[in-house]
Parts: sequence; structure tokens; C-alpha cells
Amino acid sequence: MDISAGQLNRILTEDKDIFHNEKDDILSMGLKVSDYVNVDDTGARHDGKNGYCTHIGNELFAWFQSTDSKSRINFLELLRAGQTDYVINEDALEYMDNQRLAKSILHLLKDHCKKQFADLTEWEAHLEELQIVNHRHIKIATEGALIGSLLYHGLPKSLVIVSDDAGQFNILNHALCWIHAERTLNKLIAPNEEKRKILEDVRKQVWDFYDDLKAYKISPNKTKKIQLENKFDEIFTHKTDYQMLNLALNRLYENKSELLLALERPEIPLHNNLSENDIREYVKRRKVSGSTRSELGRRCRDTFTSLKKTCRKLGVSFWDYLIDRLSNANIIPPLPELIFQYANAP
Repeated sequence: MDISAGQLNRILTEDKDIFHNEKDDILSMGLKVSDYVNVDDTGARHDGKNGYCTHIGNELFAWFQSTDSKSRINFLELLRAGQTDYVINEDALEYMDNQRLAKSILHLLKDHCKKQFADLTEWEAHLEELQIVNHRHIKIATEGALIGSLLYHGLPKSLVIVSDDAGQFNILNHALCWIHAERTLNKLIAPNEEKRKILEDVRKQVWDFYDDLKAYKISPNKTKKIQLENKFDEIFTHKTDYQMLNLALNRLYENKSELLLALERPEIPLHNNLSENDIREYVKRRKVSGSTRSELGRRCRDTFTSLKKTCRKLGVSFWDYLIDRLSNANIIPPLPELIFQYANAP
């Protein structure tokens, strides 16, 4: 069969609105029914320029979006799942205060009568009207207004974000991946046999502690929780004869609340492997084909990867799903409905 590259491209990318719409609804439903999400990003070149693809998901769904940035503002915009407004409420002001926004700017935003802005144009006009021009002030205020919008539209305030410690994901309730955290120790190169033994002993203590955390998640109790907190302090504040190791342990100790969030929320995972496994397809595609060239091609890559991996998590054949949608049979329920059903199954 002879077919041109242009025709093949049109078959793969054009008139796919039903798929794009279902993909967008996956994120909205996934965030609504989830206690936590795993997140990660990877490089995804587009049109000859560096870009990024962000993954958001868990055991129920996988959602991908490629953008030109991987800032915190970009991540918050992705979480909005189609919403375009900016909201100044108590949640937004609390975030800005925690980020140490200047008190004068905070009072300006708090005291102004208008609290909701339809889109970016309105929001930027509001900042200009208040004469907020400092880049850092604009950044923090915008992040706060985005968080205000997310929570205003129903994003669970209790949602846990599990990541590998990339700064843009550090919002709401942030949990760190233990696998990535331990790499801080694994990267150390001991200069002699004595320090190598010290390092090995500490790493064994860390992995034994990790096993104790896994056991706690299965059967949590208050007594064990206190014991694990004390054990964490003992491991990560202990001073050894290896100064580089002491510095690494101190860095990990500073992340205590994020590493031990599972003590408060036993349902969350201790690592970010799920996100890394899901996003591996983008790494393979990057090695094989390099990048996308058209906006439509980039959007289709995100959409069909999201749909395929979500089908796999829900036990639906992706081939059967495609045939069902393209034939308009619609025997297979919308994937967001299946996500809701699985999340609420007894």
C-alpha cells in the first residue's frame, strides 16, 4: 500500500477532538478522587527547541502535557485542568505569606476589593494597577493566585504531591521519594576503607529504616510512629568521622517532614517509581525520533500517551478503546467514569 508521509501525518493528528477532550477530563477526575499523585518531568524537544513533558498520575490514571517551561507557575497551570481564572482568597494569601512576600504587597492584594480575575490578561492588569512590578513579587503573587484558583474550584487541600524533590512540585502537602533521597548518600565516594565502612553502615541503617516505614504503612499505630520519628532523628543527626557524609545526612534531615509524611498519611507511596515508569515512554521516543515539529503533533503525542497508559491502569485494551471510539460504538465508558468507579469501588 502506497501512502504519503503527509497523509499518514493527517491520519495520526487531525480531527482528534474527542480524544483530546477525554484526555483533559482524565486529569480533572483523577485529581478529584485521589489522595495523592506522583509527578515528574523529562525533556521533550519540540520544533528544534528544548521543552519539557510533565507527568501527573497514580494507580488510576496517567496524564501528560508538554510545555516550554517547567516552572512552578507552569505546574500550577497544568493542575488547573482547563480553568483560566486567578483567585485571591485565604489560601492564596497564606501561600504568599509562607513564601515571604513583602508585607506591603501582601496588604495591597488583601485589601483590594476585587478577588477573582477571569484570565491572565485581567490578572496582569490588576498587578499593573497596584504597581507591583518586581519580578519576584509578581512570581509569588501569581503562584498564590493560581493556588487560590485551584482550591476554589475544588482541588482537595489534602492532596499529596509525591516528587523527586524538583522545586516546582513543592506545593500543598509535599512528600519526597526515598529512592532519590538515598542517592545523596549513594553518590558519595569514600576516600579510604575506614570511611567506606562508615558510609556502608549508615546506608544500611537508612534502608532498614525504609523497611520499617513500609511495615508501618501496612499496620500504622501511634507508638510505632513515635519510634520511627525518634529513629529518623538518631540516624540523620548522628555525627560520624566522615564530614561529607555528615553534610549529606544534614541535608536529608532538613527534609524530615517531607520524608516522613507517610507517618501521617500511610496511604501515600514512599517513592516516585510510578511516575518514572510512566514517563519512560517519552525518554524512549526522544532517543528514537528526537522531537515533535507541529503543535498538533505535540498535542496528539500527549493525548494518546495519556489515554494508552490510563487504559492500561484501568484494565482496558487500548486497541479495543480506539476501535470503540473511532467506530462511535461507545460501549467502553468514558475513562473518567471508569476512574471514578475504580476509586469508589468497595
